[in-house]
Amino acid sequence: MSLTTTTTTMTQTSTESSTEFKDDRQVDLSLLVRGYEVVIGFETHAQLSTKSKIFSRASTAFGAEPNTQACAVDIALPGTLPVMNKGAVERAIQFGLAVNAKVAPRSIFARKNYFYPDLPKGYQISQYEIPVVQGGSVEFFLGDVKKSVRLVRAHLEEDAGKSLHEDFVGQSGIDLNRAGTPLLEIVTEPDIRSSAEAVAYAKELHKIVTWIGICDGNMQEGSFRCDANVSVRKPGAKFGTRREIKNLNSFKFMQQAIDYEVRWQIEQIEDGHSIEQATVLFNPDSGETRAMRTKEDAADYRYFPDPDLPPLVIADEWVGRVRAEMTELPRVMAARFMTDYGLSEYDATQLTQSKAVAAYFEETAKVSDQAKLACNWVTGELARRLNTQELSITDSPVASSLLGKLISRITDNTISNNAAKQVFDALWTGEGKDVDAIIEAKGLKQMSDTGELEGIIDGVIAANTKSVEEYKAGNAKAFNALVGQAMKATKGKGNPAQVNELLKKRLG
Repeated sequence: MSLTTTTTTMTQTSTESSTEFKDDRQVDLSLLVRGYEVVIGFETHAQLSTKSKIFSRASTAFGAEPNTQACAVDIALPGTLPVMNKGAVERAIQFGLAVNAKVAPRSIFARKNYFYPDLPKGYQISQYEIPVVQGGSVEFFLGDVKKSVRLVRAHLEEDAGKSLHEDFVGQSGIDLNRAGTPLLEIVTEPDIRSSAEAVAYAKELHKIVTWIGICDGNMQEGSFRCDANVSVRKPGAKFGTRREIKNLNSFKFMQQAIDYEVRWQIEQIEDGHSIEQATVLFNPDSGETRAMRTKEDAADYRYFPDPDLPPLVIADEWVGRVRAEMTELPRVMAARFMTDYGLSEYDATQLTQSKAVAAYFEETAKVSDQAKLACNWVTGELARRLNTQELSITDSPVASSLLGKLISRITDNTISNNAAKQVFDALWTGEGKDVDAIIEAKGLKQMSDTGELEGIIDGVIAANTKSVEEYKAGNAKAFNALVGQAMKATKGKGNPAQVNELLKKRLG
């Protein structure tokens, strides 16, 4: 029975874009929650890695004393004019190229009008009708299933300030240091269908922006902030009313917040209540979302073109220069791993989760000349150890050159796979620093002398006549028992492949 069913095409207008969301995907019945389909769209604010703000020369450095990095331009004092930061534009171009989007040759800045204590101008300079990056997609694996989330747009805008609440004195203050900080807001189609898929998408997007160096990705400092627009509906029905969960600053909380919000919306609907469009916050302590304010629609912001900023014009030559200077993209590197090393798409994607992992793998593969084995060790035993001790691969006690040499000793039949794990453990704990020295000290070298093995096998056959008769009678399990006896006789040092081959030969 198929787990998917085709839905009718329909549209839903984005909150802050004139773009229509298209719903032409299939329903995965395995993802239904109590008969409801979850629909999630993402808006992510990536702080661009420029040293100065998007329209002024004020610093973007994190951690300064409040209100020491907000200049006259940032707070729009009379007589000041914004000037576009070229570095911010180039980072937007880089992102567009990284996700196969269109980089608009001409885009427009607009004023988004709303009143909030931390917005000193009374408006935010953003892009509305014509963003700098249009379309594109983000591909990733959820388990071993390949997924793709379509992007609507990515637009440049300035950040607002920050409200500071001092509960112990019952006062609130405003820090305008962040005002004017350059952001790239990345908006998806509502293609995501579960909290697990949402986290996988967010992690892949985080990888892309940090890989190409346009954002440091520090979620705790607010450099990478995700808003999830969550709604539920019966399969095939029109989109439900969505609620926006703001400022999710960890992947763990992201999944918890979405799961709670989905359950809450379903319970409300089944109790006969309607869902009201709202902005909500997630409380990690209670594990619940709570409404912060009614969610505005685009018309409420009264967008109009900013009169102080001319259209942003990006020539093809500029895009070409940025493309030529970009680092090798994760998807391009993954394709190269598939071609050069014969890896599967899944393996290549796993190895390109970060530049450090990719570099470690390549060095290991070059030393060992065994790409698939290198991949298995890097994504298997090494990854397990790193995760257990919460280490990054750059902090691995086992250098890539050592792992490559260890793999070489497996392939040249010096040691078995089991012995290799003992050598790896010694390298990890610092018991030894040289692969061959550890093998010698622990007596792990495989017995590969044919004459010696033949003598042992003859003894095993003579001592296990019943198993020999059962094997010759067609019992395959009896052969495995004989192999086990032979390996026991060699104290685990026999070459398993040789033992199997010689035993079969002796048994005719």
